[in-house]
Amino acid sequence: MEEQDNPKQKMLLALQARVHQTSDEGRQSQWEKRKQKGFNSARENLALLCETQTFQEYGQFAVAAQRKRKDYESLKSDTAADGVITGVGHINEGHFPSSQTATALVINDYSVLAGTQGYFHHLKLDRIIEVAKQRLLPVIMFTEGGGGRPGDTDITTVNSGLQCQSFSRWASLSGVVPRIAVNNGYCFAGNAALFGSADITIATTSSCIGMAGPAMIEGGGLGQFTPQEIGPIDTHAKNGVVDIVANDENHAIEIAKFCLSFFQGDVEHWQEAPQQDIFSLLPDDRRFAYDVRKIIHTLADTNSFIELKAQYGGAIITGFCRFKGKAVGLIASNCKVLGGAIDVDAAEKCADFLSLCQNFGIPVVSLCDTPGFMVGPAHEKLGAVKRLNRMFAAGAKLTVPFIAVVLRKCYGLGAQAMLGGSTSNPDYTVSWPSGEFGAMGLEGAVKLGFKSELAQIEDENERQQRFEKLLQHAYERGQASEVASVLEIDAVIEPVQTRDIISNFLITSNTL
Repeated sequence: MEEQDNPKQKMLLALQARVHQTSDEGRQSQWEKRKQKGFNSARENLALLCETQTFQEYGQFAVAAQRKRKDYESLKSDTAADGVITGVGHINEGHFPSSQTATALVINDYSVLAGTQGYFHHLKLDRIIEVAKQRLLPVIMFTEGGGGRPGDTDITTVNSGLQCQSFSRWASLSGVVPRIAVNNGYCFAGNAALFGSADITIATTSSCIGMAGPAMIEGGGLGQFTPQEIGPIDTHAKNGVVDIVANDENHAIEIAKFCLSFFQGDVEHWQEAPQQDIFSLLPDDRRFAYDVRKIIHTLADTNSFIELKAQYGGAIITGFCRFKGKAVGLIASNCKVLGGAIDVDAAEKCADFLSLCQNFGIPVVSLCDTPGFMVGPAHEKLGAVKRLNRMFAAGAKLTVPFIAVVLRKCYGLGAQAMLGGSTSNPDYTVSWPSGEFGAMGLEGAVKLGFKSELAQIEDENERQQRFEKLLQHAYERGQASEVASVLEIDAVIEPVQTRDIISNFLITSNTL
């Protein structure tokens, strides 16, 4: 029998031809359009994420529900996989055991009908989300696309499309599995809804992300805008929608894999910076600002720190790092922004980050140097009373290992919030010798507590001398060693010991 007459061989050849129609080689014109934009194809992004040989794809042969208006053969290639690659692959394989690397992947394909979401597209989303939920798999989702697709004509029993469950199912994964969203290019309407719901959001500088695209905005009578005017990256980096800005898709993929690694376990190999000069990173004058990121990079394993929402809520720095290979979530006061006073943006950013760490069992390290919460009439107009206190709610729910290190200022409600609610909320609260404690900032406390006494001194120089004396006395009473003597904190440590103390705490906590 001739090989071409072998029915099994015919089946295999037909299968291979069908698979080819979904590949970049089989969709050469679409691939070339992506290259002309300087973008990757969806399958190139897949290959950068994981070994495609072991990738288990779901719904590869789906096509758009448009067989009534288009030729089925052309749909197989033109609407390959109905615009979304879904499946399970292994991310960071070789760095962690295979049982910890399995990841659900959703990669929107903009070369298919501008990445819009059609009937079978949503069914594929629903299917992979359910797989992730059942198997407790983290999810990485690429969200590029134009939102809902009005051109699907095959499903005649659907009118509004509001029965779609993809958005609620995606949201139902919150707190169940880590969800990382990556965007490049245009991301509007339903695609943006998925992006914004993720736990960690990464977007390239080419991204424009909005809850409606130009056509919907114009249709609503809200004016005419180009896609580039809707939700550019500069806007979303500053308002907190985007956690990390990437240069391009390749960079975004590296960031996504790195972020995912903190949820996958400990690493065996790490390096550390010399610790002997860490105290010198703090200025001698307590009134001067400094770069706390230098302290973070010195304390944490070399090249392990990644910051989230760097351009938003800058009074608190949030991010992931490692200590001797162990993953932690780190929060740190940033005195270069508002003197470290916690405003509403910083508070909400920090609260969300603490909740993320709690949800997925990641220990928390807090570096505290704050004069307290930001106050004043202008800040109250922003809802400070409600929004600042989200930090207390998040801190109260922490059951993960939690260690706090006071670097310098530890004042008022803001400091308590940085410590999860009080100096006794962390499992271990320590301070550098430079730590200073009080119910409010020293200057304010002296001015308020001794207002009448100071007002009675007529000579301005004499009044200032008296103020400075009272300020020095308040400083001495609030020094770390004095606070430790009445057991309000657990220890005062030499700064050079900080990294080892944090690392040993984490090791001990893991054995409990």
